[in-house]
Order: sequence, then structure tokens, then C-alpha cells
Amino acid sequence: MNWLEKEEMTDLLLELIKLAALPVKHLETKFADDATGFSSNQFGRWFSYIHGEERVCRTWVKAHVMVGTKTNMVTSVELTKGHSADSPKFIPLVEKTCKDFNVKEVSADKGYIGETNLEIVVSHGAIPYIPFKSNNRSRGHGAIWKKMWFYQKEHPQEFYEHYHQRSNVESTFSMIKQKFGKDVVTRNFQSQTNEVLLKILCHNICCLIQEYYENNLENIYSTDPTKIPIKIRIR
Repeated sequence: MNWLEKEEMTDLLLELIKLAALPVKHLETKFADDATGFSSNQFGRWFSYIHGEERVCRTWVKAHVMVGTKTNMVTSVELTKGHSADSPKFIPLVEKTCKDFNVKEVSADKGYIGETNLEIVVSHGAIPYIPFKSNNRSRGHGAIWKKMWFYQKEHPQEFYEHYHQRSNVESTFSMIKQKFGKDVVTRNFQSQTNEVLLKILCHNICCLIQEYYENNLENIYSTDPTKIPIKIRIR
């Protein structure tokens, strides 16, 4: 348990999560981004001026992840405290994933819509499928924003067929929480961060074992051992 409180464990776990995902890089070209919370056994108090009373709720840690929509493998992750915004973590997740994977599509819900987010996806040679809000307009924005806005408006069925790949990230959250728990038992943010990363690492290992047998990874890499990112030995 003492190791969970060490900052150096965070970098190590992030690297292991990435390494566990690399063997399926030839299978994944479509990715989805979202965030989910893991509740702690601690409570926070604040005064609500709207309701005129003090309120209490559990504190929680938020995991922002990028997921391959075919294998449900987590390819990149950022951890923050519970009430942090989701959209600022979109760019680092995209950039980390694009370093190791051939990304062709990125889908996310409308909370991530923003000109910078659209542009970063396109700059990596991928197409962003992020639905626009009802009050969004094309006027006053750049070329990429306008192109995607008109695409969603004029071809909604085609747009949403791609966008609904995003539902796979919800499946990933369900898989992690059902197998490894939806709560964290540690008490400070550093140890909670490492605890959530361990859950994600275990999830990736489970996905890797499944893909090892379903897609015969050993035979794929045995034809050219130089392409294998890590040595696969599953018994």
C-alpha cells in the first residue's frame, strides 16, 4: 500500500498501460474519448448558496481515457480530481494515442466540442466525430469547424453512424468497474490515482489475453518478430 503513495509509480503504471495496449495497434484505427468517476470513502462539505444549506457528498477521482473501439483497450489516460472539466484533457489524450496508433477516427460527446479539439484531431490525419450543440453555428469559425458542422447537418445518418462508436467507451468503463470495483479504498489523491491506474492496467491485460486468442496475436507477430512491441507470453 505504501507504493501507491509514490509519485514514481504513476509514470510506471502509465507506461505499462501503454505497453499492454501496443500489441493490438494493428487492430485499432477508431478511438473514443470520455471520462468516468471512481468514488472514495471520504466526504466533502460545501455551502450551496442556491439551496441555502450545507451539503455533503463523497469525494471522487476522475479518469479521462482514450479507448480503442474494437478491443476496448485503453490507449491513454489522464487522472484529475472529481469536479475538473473534461474537455481540457482531450488534446493530451489524442496526442498520446496518435504517437503509437494509426488513428483515423476520434469520437467524443458534445461536451468536447471546440475548435481547438477538432483541429488537433485533423492535424494528426484523423476525422473528429464530435456532435455540435443546438446553439452552435458555422459563422465566425475556421474551415474545419464549418466543414464538420455542415457534414453533421447535411449527412446526419452517416455522421452518427461514426459517432456512435463512442458507446464503446461506456462499455469499457462498465468492464473496469464490474471486474475491479467502482470505488477506491485509498485516502489521498496520489494513492487514489495509482489505484485507478492499476484497475485500468488490469483491464488492459484482460483485453490483451482475449485478443491473444481471438485474433491469434502470437502467429501475427511471429512472422516478423521485429514488429512486436512487447514480448507476449501468456500461460
